[in-house]
Amino acid sequence: MTASSHRETPFRKILIANRGEIALRIMRSARSLGYRTVAVYSTADAKAQHVREANQAVCIGDAMPSQSYLRIESIIDAARLSGADAVHPGYGFLAENEHFAQACEDAGLVFIGPSSQAIASMGNKAGAKALMQAAGVPCMAGYQGEDQSQERLALEAARIGFPVMIKATAGGGGRGMRLVSSANEFGELLSSARSEAQSAFGNPEVILERAIVRPRHIEIQVFADRHGNVIHLGERDCSVQRRHQKLIEEAPSPAVDADLRERMGSTAVAAVKAIGYEGAGTLEFLLDGQGNFFFMEMNTRLQVEHPVTEAISGLDLVELQLRVAAGEALPLTQQDVRFSGHAIEVRLCAEDADQGFLPQSGTLALWQMPTQLRVEDAQASGAAIAPYYDSMIAKIIGHGPTREEARRKLIAGLEDAVALGVKTNLAFLRRCLLHPEFESGGATTAFIADHLGELLAPDSEALERAAALAAVLLCVDLVEDRPRAPAIHLSRRLPMSPRFKLDGQLHSAEVIAQGSSLFEVRFQDRRLNVELVAMEPNAVRFVCDDLMEHAAYCVDGAALYIHYRALALRVDDQTRAASARQGDAGGDGKLRASMTGRVVSVVASQGQLVEAGQPIITLEAMKMEHVHSAPLGGRVIAVHVAGGEQVVAGQVIAEIETKP
Repeated sequence: MTASSHRETPFRKILIANRGEIALRIMRSARSLGYRTVAVYSTADAKAQHVREANQAVCIGDAMPSQSYLRIESIIDAARLSGADAVHPGYGFLAENEHFAQACEDAGLVFIGPSSQAIASMGNKAGAKALMQAAGVPCMAGYQGEDQSQERLALEAARIGFPVMIKATAGGGGRGMRLVSSANEFGELLSSARSEAQSAFGNPEVILERAIVRPRHIEIQVFADRHGNVIHLGERDCSVQRRHQKLIEEAPSPAVDADLRERMGSTAVAAVKAIGYEGAGTLEFLLDGQGNFFFMEMNTRLQVEHPVTEAISGLDLVELQLRVAAGEALPLTQQDVRFSGHAIEVRLCAEDADQGFLPQSGTLALWQMPTQLRVEDAQASGAAIAPYYDSMIAKIIGHGPTREEARRKLIAGLEDAVALGVKTNLAFLRRCLLHPEFESGGATTAFIADHLGELLAPDSEALERAAALAAVLLCVDLVEDRPRAPAIHLSRRLPMSPRFKLDGQLHSAEVIAQGSSLFEVRFQDRRLNVELVAMEPNAVRFVCDDLMEHAAYCVDGAALYIHYRALALRVDDQTRAASARQGDAGGDGKLRASMTGRVVSVVASQGQLVEAGQPIITLEAMKMEHVHSAPLGGRVIAVHVAGGEQVVAGQVIAEIETKP
């Protein structure tokens, strides 16, 4: 270690090269240490919370990430304009971009993260694996050669043996990853992985690895300073995933005992020392059922799930990042690290779990997060969820002395959380936490796939009671600006026969007044009594068949939204509508965009004969690709979009004429 490596690099003002809750999280620790902060924002984020809370802010471009948050030159210019002398990359793609780190260094800015050389060495999965093997870290058998031809990759996959995992060599976050079960699906999944990797990272190269069936995904948090000190902060279990993207994380792992923790932690520390690393980092491993662990990749940044480590260690990991970047030594040794209790984090995402976790965009009509838990978000009622960025809109963290208490607190918090106006995975997360396999600590990376039917099963009782409440609310005066409504004002003379859709399901009811606030709701084969006990703006207390409960509600345009038992339900009044729109399912041959996004590729052309289910167009939204397939077999008579074009949800993007 040279004397120059011990130099101090003080700074006063930090530009945060990220958005949303990430930027807010970093600002919180920066302010506590007396630093001034600078936000950057796209035109879509001009009114965002992270912009309002920074000391200064600079617009860096249009809404698309490639034209704003990923433009290195714009961010460097923003630092010069604001007088920032340090840059925190957040924990998005730029945090693992060696060119960005180098640009900061060249501009005389302190980069709050590892050196550009360290990022480059670990950012490429093939190179990182070779370095880890040299350092004695256990690695999975695979292929990381330069020959990227489909023929060579297919041969290597056969040599490794199926199942095989395809991984993009650049980046992370589950992008460019595909699990291949057999040789006959290798070609299609390879093309898909390459396309997504090119779109996300600008690099289509991949590596291959032998896949472990039902492993645990375990990561070790490490910190290193420029004085040669390296520590680990234990493990996080990130096994609950969909599409190779983490959904629920916890610390410590239910599958890791003290001996395994020591072995994995020591391995991670030795690996970091071998590459001369500085700052925060995470080594990710796969753990098999026999206690064997294998290196996956190293993330040269702070992770989205770092709050669970903070909860059990009592440390502020962003503060540690700032101190190390300024040249300070780590304020604790490995012997000083202590853990307390258990923490679980869920990622609340704007996505429709019932539709393959398709990302959603729109406006949040009502946003209320639990006050008893740690919540990392940048949302508010009326905030817009844009289609250009990651689908995660909040992190909710439960912490307690035991795993069961942390889980119980988190379940209660999800039941109190209200996110209306845009579909989210809130109810799905709650079902995951309630599932016996997760409760017992047995969830692996196959958890969601193995239990998807159970996790998506509708709560018929809750939906029935919500339908009864909806029928009544459609018949009363929902004036949201009155301070309190002890009496129920009828907007129409009862009895009424409301006809409405509850989350797309059509209901017909008859509502009969039994008193000033008591109603009988008659469906075709069921009668329920609903009493409105108290109504306030956005909240109602009601009795349904002798059980008193609470629900949140709001009116947004023509839609009524209800939050009940962690279900977020949209109610559309169809009483005056002649009939539901026809052809929504594609039976008319029209292929509609399932979400707002960008056209990545068009793989069918006008006049082509296609089979039902054959890929036609691929869209990208919130950093994920989604293939849109033919709804029926026939001839493509029109393709209405081209590559690079933006589309909105429901837009007709192609038309197919049924075969004669």
